[in-house]
Amino acid sequence: MAATAAQKSSDVDVLIVGAGPAGFMSATWLSNYTGLKVRFVEKRNTKVFAGQADGLQCRTLEVFQSFGMAQKALNDANHMWEICFWDPEPETGIIKRTARIPDMTPGISRFTQVVLHQGNIEQYFIDYLKEHGDNIKVERGVLPESISIDESKVDDNDAYPVKVTLRHLPEEAAEVEQFGHKVQNGLFRSANLMTEKDDDKSLNADTDVRETINCKYVIGCDGAHSWVRRQLGYKMEGEHTDYVWGVLDIVPLTDFPDIRHRCAIHSENNGSVMVIPRENGLVRLYIQLSDVERLENGMVDRSKITPEIISKCAQSIIAPYKLTYEKISWFTAYQIGQRVCNNFSANDRVFLAGDACHTHSPKAGQGMNISMMDTYNLGWKIGSVLTGRSPRNILKTYQYERRQIANDLINFDRKFAKLFSGKPGEIDLEEFQKVFAISHLFASGTGVEYDASNLIAKDPSTAPNLKEVVPPVVKAKDLAAKIPVGQRFMSYKAMNQSDARVWHLQDVMPSDGRWRFLVFAGNIKDAEQNRRVQKLGEYLARPDAFTYKYTPEGAEYNSAIQTLTVHCAPRTEVELDDFPRALRPEHDYWSLYVDDVPHHEPHTKCYEQYGVDPKRGCVVVIRPDGYVGYVGDLEDTEEVEKYFSQVLIPQRK
Repeated sequence: MAATAAQKSSDVDVLIVGAGPAGFMSATWLSNYTGLKVRFVEKRNTKVFAGQADGLQCRTLEVFQSFGMAQKALNDANHMWEICFWDPEPETGIIKRTARIPDMTPGISRFTQVVLHQGNIEQYFIDYLKEHGDNIKVERGVLPESISIDESKVDDNDAYPVKVTLRHLPEEAAEVEQFGHKVQNGLFRSANLMTEKDDDKSLNADTDVRETINCKYVIGCDGAHSWVRRQLGYKMEGEHTDYVWGVLDIVPLTDFPDIRHRCAIHSENNGSVMVIPRENGLVRLYIQLSDVERLENGMVDRSKITPEIISKCAQSIIAPYKLTYEKISWFTAYQIGQRVCNNFSANDRVFLAGDACHTHSPKAGQGMNISMMDTYNLGWKIGSVLTGRSPRNILKTYQYERRQIANDLINFDRKFAKLFSGKPGEIDLEEFQKVFAISHLFASGTGVEYDASNLIAKDPSTAPNLKEVVPPVVKAKDLAAKIPVGQRFMSYKAMNQSDARVWHLQDVMPSDGRWRFLVFAGNIKDAEQNRRVQKLGEYLARPDAFTYKYTPEGAEYNSAIQTLTVHCAPRTEVELDDFPRALRPEHDYWSLYVDDVPHHEPHTKCYEQYGVDPKRGCVVVIRPDGYVGYVGDLEDTEEVEKYFSQVLIPQRK
């Protein structure tokens, strides 16, 4: 090796491999934990400019809102309000519109699904990191070359048990084609990939610079051909289907009346099309390809598929309507594969996320969304452990929670893909419409529910895979029928007690690493309820209460566990001083809210929406990622303490 191939060495807290949406979500979370040293590497020398993922689901937009990024996406994206179903008439075989339903079930979120190019989404993350994480930047043209784990050190919080060798590539070696047949496997991936078959001399040049990174944690977000996964020896389990689909991103010329609606079109004999209207006049078409050449292993030969072939198929499906295009910005073809990795982590030190651990068809709009939700689940856990706030055992919940979601996704995708790809005579088209309608909770991301664990305090019998993650013992209660433990905290509006401004409650709980202790205080004008609230306040003010115990010395109250209160007494009949100081810290006017009639918009009646009895109230513990960890009575402070004792480390004596 030439002298220019210098062997540098350094220590990092976290190495993120792969600068796709999952990698960016990891970096965004970690940027909220001050003092961490994070490296973020990517082989390709630029972000995505063409093709790839194009949809943001409701839950993803809620998460973007928690980072202050949702409004940019909402301004730039195309909003999808309806989906139209087109099926062949039994008598003539000519397609006609048979149903029109909301694209998402009304009421499951304040957001609806939007469509936007992945490159825009990556740019929002880049802008966020410039503002909030100036020590975290994507290092492009960098390829991991080797990885090893010293298992004797994995339980030492201060150790750097993972060693990774990085190679810095010359610019020409990091270029990846984003249009055409060189797009690997039909979808452009992060391409952090090195194989023995690689005969590109630029990847082996003596001028490449290598360095050794000693890591506490590594997150592999490097796509379906994940280098990290292969180095760990983990396998993708599942199968490829026979369904082959082409994709066109075009500015269409057509007389089809629903070209600006999302559409599911089944033709009589020529296959199916999914129409996805996009930003800037673009439309994405997913087109079923029936007559394609295959290789000896049964996989589709992508080199033989052209935009003209895909477009011709689309025209045959959509006939008698005409469909051509004035501009094409991207095309690809893929064979549907539905697989899940047999393991999501190694020693809770190296983690896989996104396409690196699950692959499926893209038509349900899950790939990018589920990938980002993987690292949204993981990022705060690593950050909390590295900053000494949480024990390492919370990291076990990443695989425990997200692998079940991946399995659910594959099961959903198998049914959805079969119904979408089947011929009208082979499938029940009415069933397809019903499946689509009832799948909204899962597809939107709002129906995700985590089983019992040390982070989710509910009946352990609901967790068949429970092993090393032990939930706290809690009493069964029916206090908030519409705040399910294990699901994300749904957002309804409440009015600020101090200034009468109305807020979505999710918006007063940003993704900043804090836990939330939410008190539904009920009507404190009632003497007995007032007594209960005052007693809770007395406990929270004690120096041994969880509100202080887990707050670092010198840090502000509410900086580790933020206490928020929503009461339902008439707002004009109570004052701030009527509430215990622990529920309204001095000079803090943003901790106390009321379920009252606002001046300028309809009353959302949040107590009713959350299913909380105003005469009894309740307390809710909400994780940093917005999922409900515990629900109890106002008097259940010991149970709350037991919960926190399993997931947080005391910061004070």
